[in-house]
Amino acid sequence: MAQPNILLIMADQLTAFALPSYGHPVVRAPHITALAEGGVLFENAYCNSPLCAPSRASMMTGRLPSRIGAYDNASEFPAGLPTLAHCLRAQGYLTCLAGKMHFVGPDQLHGFEERLTPDIYPADFAWIPNWDEPEERIDWWYHNMLSVKQAGIAEATNQLDYDDEVAFHAVRFLKDQARAAKRRPFFLTVSFTHPHDPYAIRAEYWNRYEDREIDPPRVGPPPLERMDAHSRRLRRVSAMDEALITEDDVRRARRAYYGAISYVDDHVGELLATLRTFGLAEETIVLFTADHGELLGERGLWYKMHLFEWAVRVPLIVHAPGRFARRRVGVPVSLVDLLPTVVELGWPAASPGALELQGDGESLVPLLEGRDGEERCVLAEYLAEGALAPIFMIRRGAQKFIWSEPDQPLLFDLEQDPDELENLAGQPAYAERVRAFEAEVRERWDPQALSQTIVASQRSRRVAWHALAQGRKTPWEWNPALHRGGYVGGDADLNVLERSRRYPPPE
Repeated sequence: MAQPNILLIMADQLTAFALPSYGHPVVRAPHITALAEGGVLFENAYCNSPLCAPSRASMMTGRLPSRIGAYDNASEFPAGLPTLAHCLRAQGYLTCLAGKMHFVGPDQLHGFEERLTPDIYPADFAWIPNWDEPEERIDWWYHNMLSVKQAGIAEATNQLDYDDEVAFHAVRFLKDQARAAKRRPFFLTVSFTHPHDPYAIRAEYWNRYEDREIDPPRVGPPPLERMDAHSRRLRRVSAMDEALITEDDVRRARRAYYGAISYVDDHVGELLATLRTFGLAEETIVLFTADHGELLGERGLWYKMHLFEWAVRVPLIVHAPGRFARRRVGVPVSLVDLLPTVVELGWPAASPGALELQGDGESLVPLLEGRDGEERCVLAEYLAEGALAPIFMIRRGAQKFIWSEPDQPLLFDLEQDPDELENLAGQPAYAERVRAFEAEVRERWDPQALSQTIVASQRSRRVAWHALAQGRKTPWEWNPALHRGGYVGGDADLNVLERSRRYPPPE
């Protein structure tokens, strides 16, 4: 079987609940919807950390964040860890990245042969949390409520500039592959930063919701005394209690967020149209997902950093109509499953055990093929700002358990209580279940040892960051050349060049 091309499209901070394919009644995203209707949609897909860098490092390596030291947005991603890009490149793929991946450290490729754009976020140790000072709020980089209070129309922003560039270079890459004299299968990751806050979007997308009634959060803010401990901490960490958020603020933020989804959707449509126009569609598997979700005012919370459903549920769509029948899969899965899945899709001759990567995920190919899946257990972690100690999540079947040493545990039945309103952990009837889950947490992780390791890492990185900020600074950010090779060189045979760059080629 020939190796297919693989196009992985990622959004940033896109909760599955905000997409029409997952039942949202307001958002307009026709191209993503078409992908879902023609492909396999995973109804219960999770990130493994509700934070950008840890989630992406986990997805790329197929390992939980705690296993690779990806604790927060300033944790170095070791160059020696094999990634999805390494695995496919070793099998002859041209591996290419356009957009955000939030790699921290001097290696900004991690197995990608080409990188078409810089990243949008720091590659250094700037954003280090400090568990030694749990009451400290690091104002210069922590979230605040300006994104909500200033939500609305903007024709140009840092993020719009970035995603416009990402889309341009990704489309150009696909055209180049169609025109290449010698073609290798490609693995192209196109990673947009929208709909991540701040909630600001062009009038074109804002106006798409002029005739739509913007839905309020399904769950309003509970009284402070009824909030779980981590929610209370997040309200302080993101300064949520320092601003009066009105119903109009919430509507404007959600409308801009929906507009940003439509903006990403248009770029998805552009990529899919390029595949069709340039004869690549039938030989390319398209995957669509996000690094984590967005709370979007649910429970009075914004952004992510919690293990509630809106923050950890992500879209996951696999579109390969010639290979997999359209279907919806209800079995819970997570982003660590992508590495073994994509390796199996891109390396058909390999046996499931061909790569000894000691990963935490399972291939989704049996589910893609419609085979009954055994019960899967989804694991997630949160190890960054706002936490006092590691926070762990286990989802098995309909039950979801959240546990951290200093906090009251949370247990929800997602079939009976999809909005996570009733904490069963405090009910005597579930005492044995809570004890079993807590024992499983301690068996899977060593919470106390991990906490000590995280604090030691934070301290060590703070020393390095302070030193590296002195004197001449050597940046780790990736800065590719604007034009790879230019257009017409002085030594080029113009006839040959013009013919080779034309698609379809002339007679």
